[in-house]
Amino acid sequence: MNLTEIAYGTWSGGKFMHFGKALEDDRFREVIQFAYQSGVRTFITADVYGAGRADSFLGEALEGIDRETYALVGMIGHDFYIGQREGSRGYPRFTDPALRGPDGYKDYVEMAASKSLERCKATKFDLLMLHNPDELGYTSDAVWSAMVAAKDAGLTDRLGIAPGPANGFTLDIIKNFEQFHEVLDWAMLILNPNEPWPSQLALPAAEKFGIDVLTRVADFGGIFWGDVKPGHEFKSGDHRTYRPEGWVEHGYEKLTQMMPIAERHGLTPIQLATLWNLSQSPVKSVVPTFIDEASGEKPFESKITELMATPLDKRLSPDEIAEISKIGDNTGCMTLKGASQRHEISERPDEWPMRDDLVDVASRYELGTTW
Repeated sequence: MNLTEIAYGTWSGGKFMHFGKALEDDRFREVIQFAYQSGVRTFITADVYGAGRADSFLGEALEGIDRETYALVGMIGHDFYIGQREGSRGYPRFTDPALRGPDGYKDYVEMAASKSLERCKATKFDLLMLHNPDELGYTSDAVWSAMVAAKDAGLTDRLGIAPGPANGFTLDIIKNFEQFHEVLDWAMLILNPNEPWPSQLALPAAEKFGIDVLTRVADFGGIFWGDVKPGHEFKSGDHRTYRPEGWVEHGYEKLTQMMPIAERHGLTPIQLATLWNLSQSPVKSVVPTFIDEASGEKPFESKITELMATPLDKRLSPDEIAEISKIGDNTGCMTLKGASQRHEISERPDEWPMRDDLVDVASRYELGTTW
């Protein structure tokens, strides 16, 4: 089964990513079940969330449900099996030379995918994605040979790449599409009406090479759910408090300017964000973050119900897409991850020096030179 237009990710619920109210174990399972009962048919998990716990919660929640009725997406890439967590930097990527060389990639990918499937109580993923890759993950033949080997072994039907968790990696992902498009089926990118940049720059390449796109964070930190407004008070430790001061007010102001388009189509803000994403080829699936805000203004279940009421047979016109993109334009608002002229050496697994082949990518796709 391929991915459906709306998906649910296990980073929702505040248990493994700190935002809103962290759901208790039973409720965490219950909302996954509610999502299925409400019509969600694509579920996404990453093995690093809770060092396997998110996989297990998802498997327990969906146990007994006909596996043929939903798409299961797994993500692997962080080695929490033998790797040591490095504070806020998290676990190292499995490609870290301190852990193994290229000759060990195949065994690791097969092991990680198999263990994740076991926790999910499944025998096969519909899509297996390389999660938060380092520079090797984007460029190494050995990495993608290992991913293909997992597919050949029957562990997944499709392969994909999921950059992040921060935004950027634009030149890296386009180069990855060019180099490995024959084995890539999907890519997951951050994209929403208040963050059209930089992921929109990669969409033409994805379409050119026949790679479907799954967009995450369609809600823009909760703004498009409608319960994060100017004056919103975030709980201590909520990861959204690390955003620049004033982001809520600025984001809400832009949403207000977009609402005439939403009202024209009878859409709520999150439905507008969903259709804005899906109206752009090659976006085929959208996965927002479900957040139970401390205010309790809009419970989890109501958000799932609202999202599933999106009229998926509708699409916005090119003019409406462009108008929303212009309102939400965030070009240059952040320091991008991935290859950059800021770096002379790679000091972190998500930042590395610019390469000549990536400069060529920027030139060929007319993306400028100031990366």
